[in-house]
Amino acid sequence: MLQPKRLLSVDVFRAVNMFFMIFVNDLSGVRHVPEWIDHVKGYEDGMHFADTIFPIFLFIAGLSIPLAIGRRISKGESFTSIAIYLLLRSFALIVMGFFHVNMEEYSRSAILPLGVWEFLLTLSFFLIWLDYPEMLSAVKKYALMGTGIVILIVLAVLYKGGTPAEPKDLDPSWWGILGIIGWSYLVCAAVYLLAKGNFTVLVISLIILIAINLGVHGGLIDFKIWVIKDGSSAGLMMFGVVVSLLYARLTAGGNYNKLWITFSSLGFALIVLGFIVRPYTQGISKIHSTPAWVFICTGIGILLFELFIWLIDIKGKQNWFNIIKPGGTSTLTCYLIPYFIIAIFYMIHFRYPRFLNYGAGGIIRSFAMSFIIIIITGFLEKRRLRLKI
Repeated sequence: MLQPKRLLSVDVFRAVNMFFMIFVNDLSGVRHVPEWIDHVKGYEDGMHFADTIFPIFLFIAGLSIPLAIGRRISKGESFTSIAIYLLLRSFALIVMGFFHVNMEEYSRSAILPLGVWEFLLTLSFFLIWLDYPEMLSAVKKYALMGTGIVILIVLAVLYKGGTPAEPKDLDPSWWGILGIIGWSYLVCAAVYLLAKGNFTVLVISLIILIAINLGVHGGLIDFKIWVIKDGSSAGLMMFGVVVSLLYARLTAGGNYNKLWITFSSLGFALIVLGFIVRPYTQGISKIHSTPAWVFICTGIGILLFELFIWLIDIKGKQNWFNIIKPGGTSTLTCYLIPYFIIAIFYMIHFRYPRFLNYGAGGIIRSFAMSFIIIIITGFLEKRRLRLKI
């Protein structure tokens, strides 16, 4: 099994993607921004900048699967230990996504105010899944993890969603961003592990996921499959897995000429394919996760990956991205930090000045917030305060 080597370009690519994920998430509260930046509405056929961020994150997560599992195999870890690691990692993401989704319908009549509930929820995630230092005693470690679990259970019991007229309990109406990542990771990592990294098996798996996505949105399949649904998210991640292995094959002899030709051709071909299937598979839509959206975003992802390989791994320009590096090395920590900040804003009833909620002022605010979050993440990372999943 040919394993791709550790790539600095993947970490930088992930850091840039994370920076813009924070940016577009914060931008959702800003009015009167240029259309090309914001999300396309669910009823529209099209795609803007914000609609590319999450699918490219899934693609990057797929790039990392052979690297992460390959490192564990090289360390001599058994199949069982790796499988348990994958299951626990997926479970953690699914749990976080589940609670985040229910936060969207949190009721004003609940016992705890939303800000308090959100702050404690995020704190519980850190207590449970923090990468605790090895010198910390087992008693203290498990006491802190146990405290986090107790907080999470109490928050689940106290949760109240919906309206006073129509209250709701915790319910997986959808799995949220982290939950989607968790389920997709479970599928793709499990296939990779069971197939022992066999390139042919993984390509066939990708073709099956693509076929399901085309069938659902082309009207040939009138149901969605449990876990993978319409195959879009797992398909995006599996594209990353296959491209990562393809990279290892193309550069095995140290020659990158085949890589540039192959990746450029594949990236542009997928973008063209997206526009070809667009009229027959419900257009381009992130909300509906259509095949055109999957193909176009994957094509963009491959071209960007190729650019970062050249810029970082060949030209050695990783220092250009030092300021946002923690977004690529402590990604989940970086994603969760805004929930602390938003919770505090709720609790102290903070509101941005009007000029920071509109147009250019709001865009500048969102850029600044991205930098602030990543700087905080870097500060925590230096003190070994980061999530280990």
